[in-house]
Amino acid sequence: MKFAVIGGDMRIVRLAAMLESEGHEVRCFALDEAPADLIKSCSISACYCSQDADCVILPLPVLDMRGGLNTPLSAFRHDAEEILSCLPKNAIICGGMPGEKLAKLAKELGLDFVDYFTREELVALNALATAEGTISVLLENSPITIWDSRILIIGYGRIGKMLASRLRALGAHVAVSARKEGDKAYIRAANCEALDTRTLGAELRRFDTVINTVPFRVLGVEQLRLLKKDALCIDLASRPGGFDFEAAKRLDINTIWALGLPAETAPVTAGKIIKETVLNILREKRGEI
Repeated sequence: MKFAVIGGDMRIVRLAAMLESEGHEVRCFALDEAPADLIKSCSISACYCSQDADCVILPLPVLDMRGGLNTPLSAFRHDAEEILSCLPKNAIICGGMPGEKLAKLAKELGLDFVDYFTREELVALNALATAEGTISVLLENSPITIWDSRILIIGYGRIGKMLASRLRALGAHVAVSARKEGDKAYIRAANCEALDTRTLGAELRRFDTVINTVPFRVLGVEQLRLLKKDALCIDLASRPGGFDFEAAKRLDINTIWALGLPAETAPVTAGKIIKETVLNILREKRGEI
């Protein structure tokens, strides 16, 4: 098959290299600063790169913080809407978290666009990689062991579940906060302390580390004042994040916004997860599964 790989981080670089090693024809664009042993050459334009492609693979997320194409491994900025406008209509376009505006444009252009981050096989394994990456961040930035430390996880979604079980296995005293009574019951059933995210207060003083997984503000200045002075806060959520970062800075609280951890800590595994998801999408489109 012919693949066009446009933009992205080391996950996408590893994906492109894997596809090529499996015998697929791969063209790349906006990866001009990727390691030369993995990406041997880049096309001169997205239009040329995607010409005659069966599938175009875009980054995760498709857009960067400024609204352009997510291209941390390119020396140039690239307009996502311009690139989308030149993609072939007979190709399957796969990108992660494109955003409402770009998804609407893809539909208007008649593109067969699939958001691979909505796929359960990807988000489940991505959560696992994120949980392991979080443990790496914790080990690198905490002056104490995970064993016997008190850790609060905010949110009991996929990442919260995987993180709680792994931290407990390492000997941490784990509490998890949630909003739904059903989630709190599952938290207790997992032998963790259950708290209510909406009423976090004085109990925050007990924790050495607070890890947020929910994509909205949960700890403002008043809650942050209650933390230990040497507490470590790790935010895994996308914008706007769960902590008031300006307040945390004023209060001199060690706060880390750990976005895109799989790309940083396990790019080979993360690239393989995306690759296998894209191949599943293509097999489904062809009616093979």
